[in-house]
Formats: sequence, structure tokens, C-alpha cells
Amino acid sequence: MFRRMQKLSKSNSLFLFGARGTGKSTLLKQLFSSENTLWIDLLSEQDEGRFGRYPDELSKVLAGKEYSRVIIDEVQKAPKILDIVQIEIEKKRSQFILTGSSARKLKRGAGNLLGGRAFTFHLYPLTYRELGSQFDLMSALQFGTLPQVFSYQNQEDIMDYLRAYVTSYLKEEILVEQLVRSLNPFRDFIEIAAQTNGKIINFAKISREIGVDDKTVKNYYQILEDTLLGFFLPPFHRSIRKRQREAPKFYLFDVGVKRSIAKTLKVSLVPSTYGFGDSFEHFIVSECIRMNEYCKLDYSFSYLRTKDGVEIDLVIERPGQQDLLIEVKSTTRVSADDAKTLNSIAKDWDQKAQAEIWSLDEVEKREGAVHCRHWRSALDEYFT
Repeated sequence: MFRRMQKLSKSNSLFLFGARGTGKSTLLKQLFSSENTLWIDLLSEQDEGRFGRYPDELSKVLAGKEYSRVIIDEVQKAPKILDIVQIEIEKKRSQFILTGSSARKLKRGAGNLLGGRAFTFHLYPLTYRELGSQFDLMSALQFGTLPQVFSYQNQEDIMDYLRAYVTSYLKEEILVEQLVRSLNPFRDFIEIAAQTNGKIINFAKISREIGVDDKTVKNYYQILEDTLLGFFLPPFHRSIRKRQREAPKFYLFDVGVKRSIAKTLKVSLVPSTYGFGDSFEHFIVSECIRMNEYCKLDYSFSYLRTKDGVEIDLVIERPGQQDLLIEVKSTTRVSADDAKTLNSIAKDWDQKAQAEIWSLDEVEKREGAVHCRHWRSALDEYFT
């Protein structure tokens, strides 16, 4: 059992969002004993039928016995129950913990977000810190870090699990919830989204490839974000308005799930190849997003593309501190050439920034203004 970094409130009501399989239920069972706790699992037919159809049933149950804590798992399955939860929260008798693997219904107004009465937390696949001595970079780059992956003894079982995960997502989150009119173009879209993971989105090109309009492609990406299967990385600009005009990048929430969707699970990752570097960058960006949440740092993340077409992988804006300009390199030996672009951009930055290369090179050094260091050293320093 892994010790998770996410620290949940023990007194205030809260939402805990996370994709299926990230360990939400396991974490709650670790943190909160079953004593005097009412657990409602809306993935079960019995509980969904009872509370989904008749949300008032919750008030009747709580009137019969006073519970110190009420846990409602996968609350998006019965969003109307949140109106009852709000009433019960105001009575201040129980702490409510509400988990969800899809924020779509809630974000679209079908669910009551409780008007600030409940804190919001997120849970992600395991970080390298949570894995501790079990962490293996090559395994993480090939199969991701969903907790269930570590219960299997061989790679074939892991790959079967990841394939089943994707099939389950398409069936349970997309088809059953009727998030799209037709599953076929969405199925084509999601494979392209995996193949172009971490690249600037070309909405027009994708729409042509799958035979739908740009607006539908944008809606498909929004579905991926709302169902917590991925996140946008916006372009950097000091002006928020200008940021919104430029295309973002999109990253799926787990490297293994991305490789499963892209049908590349059986493709070996070889150091010094494009595929290895792509997975390594995906891993680093994901770790930053996860640990920013867990450490409550309030960093903002974006990528930079100059008018000359030069890209910087990650710009991290830190409240009250210098911006970080990060290039992710999977090399084991960083050279002066690797730092050339970053040196140029850092020199012209409108505010003083720290420019760094995060890589697999164990030797820490400077190339001009660029600090070159091992990725683990960097994450340990900036995400504490």
C-alpha cells in the first residue's frame, strides 16, 4: 500500500476528483476508519438505484442515525444528491466526502458544487516520491503509474490492464453517459489525441482526419479534460487575452494510458530515441502538475513558442519568485548545444528568470546562464 502525498481535510466537507483507478477509494479507506461512517458507492447498482432515483433518501437515512462522516463515491452518477448534501452540510452534523471521476455533469450545471461549502482536492497516478523504492523510470515511461499496475507480476498482465482501462473508459464514461452522439469519430479522435500528446493542437487538421468540424474537436478535448483523462498546457504570454487566442498543448493524465490509446504498448522504449524522449517529457510535465497540487504551491504552467518557432517545454510561474524556464532532455550528457536556445531566451526574458535543463545527466553544471541538473534533484528542490 502506497502512502499518498495528498493531504485531505479531516473536518471540512470536500470533493476528491481523480480519474478512475487513481486510488480515491483506497486513500479514503486508509485515512478514514469505517466506524460511524456511511459509505455510498454509486458505482453499485443498489446504491445508484436507491440514491440516484430518490436523492431524498439520504436525508431519511441520516435522520435515522447520526454519522460523523458520509462518503459518496462517484457522485457524478447521481448529481441531484448534491442538493440534499448541501442541506445536510448546513446542519453541521457530518463531514461529507464526495469523490468523482468526471466533473463534466457538475461543471455543466447539472450538479450543485455546494457554493464553497466543500474544499476541492485532486488525486493522480502515483508520483515517483509516493512509489519510493519501487519507482523505476523505465517502467514509468512504458506503463505509467496507476496504482493497479503495481499489482501485476508481468508485463503482459500490465498491458492487458491498460487496454481494458481504455475500453472501460470509452464504454462507461463516454457511451453510458452519452457524452458524444457517435462513438466512432470520438474513438478515432482519442487515438489521434494520444499520438499528438504534448504537441500544439492543430484543431483544423484533426477535424479533417476524423470528419467532424473544429467545434466538435474542441468539444472532444473538453470531454477528455472534464472526465479527468488529461489536461491542457496553455501557451505562455503575459497577456491572458493573447494566451487564449493561441492553441494549447494537451497531455493525457498517465503515460501508460497514453501508450495504450496510441496502441504503442508493445513498442519498446529505447534511450536516445524520439519515443523515449517524448515519454520522458510527458512524465516530467505530469509530475510537476501532480506535485504542485499536493504541495499547494499555486504555480502556473505553460509552454513557450517564439515567433521564430523556437519552443521551451515548460514555463513555471511561481508567486513572488522568479519564473522557471525548463527544457526537458532525456540525454545522459547535456552539452553546450543543448543549452543554446535556452540561453538566448533567458537573456531576453522581460523579467529575470531561472533557466534550467532537467535531464538524466547525473553531473550538475552550468552552460552559460543555464543550470543543468538531474530531473530528480530539480523536482525535489522546487516541489516540497
